Amino acid sequence: MPAITSDSGRNPTFSPDDVDVIFVLGGPGAGKGTQCANLVKGYGFCHLSAGDLLRAEQDREGSEVGAMIKDYIRNGEIVPMEVTIKLLENAMNDDMKKTHSKSRFLIDGFPRKLDQAYEFERTVCPSKFTLFFDCPEETMQERLLNRGKTSGRSDDNIESIKKRFKTFVETSMPVVQYFEKDDKVEKILATSSPEKVYGIVQERMSKRGIQAKA
Repeated sequence: MPAITSDSGRNPTFSPDDVDVIFVLGGPGAGKGTQCANLVKGYGFCHLSAGDLLRAEQDREGSEVGAMIKDYIRNGEIVPMEVTIKLLENAMNDDMKKTHSKSRFLIDGFPRKLDQAYEFERTVCPSKFTLFFDCPEETMQERLLNRGKTSGRSDDNIESIKKRFKTFVETSMPVVQYFEKDDKVEKILATSSPEKVYGIVQERMSKRGIQAKA
């Protein structure tokens, strides 16, 4: 991973004319990953999970920030935004080298805080809108505990889950509220089956002018 430097005063790396960026937010266990997989298949998006990128970096041999990332994740805390934003920007660059048409990105589990939202849109690319999957805490907890039986993820345990819920409510909900002020949020109740939720997602994508791939 390249060294992280200050980018004050820089223009965004990508123009909205060249890329569509959709943020995907929801509490842990709200079903973001499932719906992102549907959108990749149906709409040709590149799915970038901030959490997956961080977990991959923490395990990458020779990473300068891997140990730090591991500590933050284990404690249910948010990794410093400079690290996450650089990983996302690098992944977008890698994908765009393969694509000759307008690129579409789903950025899953990001931004987790308002300062991340400000910084990403200032330095990387303004988002088109945010998909917010709303789900009661009890439902999300049940889903995560079931997933933890087979996922092998260190944060799919009751202690980490409770920390992640608390972090989401305190830091990520203000992000949703911030984008709602500019009519840049599609809020979707995620308690139904994945198939029913995806049907609603398709309606909201069409409403925002995003068409399925031919």
